[in-house]
Amino acid sequence: MPRIELSSGPIDYQDTRGEGPVLVFGHGAPMNETQWRKVVPLLDGYRCVLPTLPLGGHRQPMNPDADLTQRGVARLLGEFIERLGLDQVTLVLNDWGGGQFLISEGRDQRIARLALVACEAFDNFPPGPAKAAAQVCRIPGGVRLLTQLMRMPAVRRARGGYGGMSLRGIPDEIMDDWFAPATRSKAIRRDFAKFATGAPDRRTLLAWSEKLRDFDRPVLIVWATEDRLMPREHGPRLAELYPQSQLVEIADSSTLVPEDQPEQLAQALTGFLTRTGAEPVRHTP
Repeated sequence: MPRIELSSGPIDYQDTRGEGPVLVFGHGAPMNETQWRKVVPLLDGYRCVLPTLPLGGHRQPMNPDADLTQRGVARLLGEFIERLGLDQVTLVLNDWGGGQFLISEGRDQRIARLALVACEAFDNFPPGPAKAAAQVCRIPGGVRLLTQLMRMPAVRRARGGYGGMSLRGIPDEIMDDWFAPATRSKAIRRDFAKFATGAPDRRTLLAWSEKLRDFDRPVLIVWATEDRLMPREHGPRLAELYPQSQLVEIADSSTLVPEDQPEQLAQALTGFLTRTGAEPVRHTP
């Protein structure tokens, strides 16, 4: 897997390459690029770039002084896009919504479009059930306790946690991969604790959200009708916030739409991309 050294440390990433329009995918915590494994193969003609961000599922620890707050990770994502020389990017987010802070930080010049798929928004950082986990992460040894608990099937499948993020169920081998780095590495657990406890207060989050009104480029909002983590009203509310937005609701799905309804999500993405001038590039044999 390619790796790039950024100011805060190394970032692994996948890159399908090609000449098509560039899509950069964010993921949730503590997850990695496999969150999109069902969707990327359906996006023929696009260059898909998938960084593994330092949200706890990353395989290489960041520098000890790295800023891994919500704002810090957003800025790191912006640095990643810049360092790879990517431009006219469509930024696709699911679960983690902090990539939107590139806009409030004034670092969105390389973003041509935004696709928000059942993700954190407004003051929902972190979403309801994850708030308790964030408090555990403030306690010495708390992250290690969480990683040990996540090895238990009953905890993994609890509807108030990962069991509620997908109606289809996340395969054990995928979750094993997500939790392995923090299980084996104290430095990864340190990074995860920084991120998990790095959301600002409600007033700050709402102030940052107001700045999103200035984003004058196309935005696709895809919301799941049976999501337990991302309030359903946030979909229409985001559609009102962004001046050039389109809202699509997908039934029979929870937060991880790429897991539950990958075909419908890919169809929504490709339709949005085509309508807004990002045609796929396909080579004839």
